[in-house]
Amino acid sequence: MDLEWNDSQPIYRQLRDRVVAMILDGVLGEGDPLPSVRNVAAEHRVNPLTVMKSYQQLSDEQLVEKKRGLGMFVRTGAHNLLLTAERRKFLDEQWPGIHATIQRLGLTPKELLDSAANHRSKTKTAGQEE
Repeated sequence: MDLEWNDSQPIYRQLRDRVVAMILDGVLGEGDPLPSVRNVAAEHRVNPLTVMKSYQQLSDEQLVEKKRGLGMFVRTGAHNLLLTAERRKFLDEQWPGIHATIQRLGLTPKELLDSAANHRSKTKTAGQEE
């Protein structure tokens, strides 16, 4: 978990969002253990209670479960639950602004698709050079 903190939201929330991204990206699969509270706290120099608060939020959202004596694990179905929630959040919160910008700039669907394809090929090329 490589993190740089920002002042826009609490650290526990940033930790929670990073775990969510790891689940959505497939870095953490269903049934996988979360990094231990101690390790995350030591690695990022944060209070273990901060890490616990982020893990508790994930648990409250039914994304992870505690296995007594073993730690926290990604729950079965967490990926699909997150995907549904994050898609809805994107469409409700971000898409209206993006759509307005597209309209304002007069971009066509073809221009957008061409740009996306160009970006994908640049990303692929950059990945091969590493």
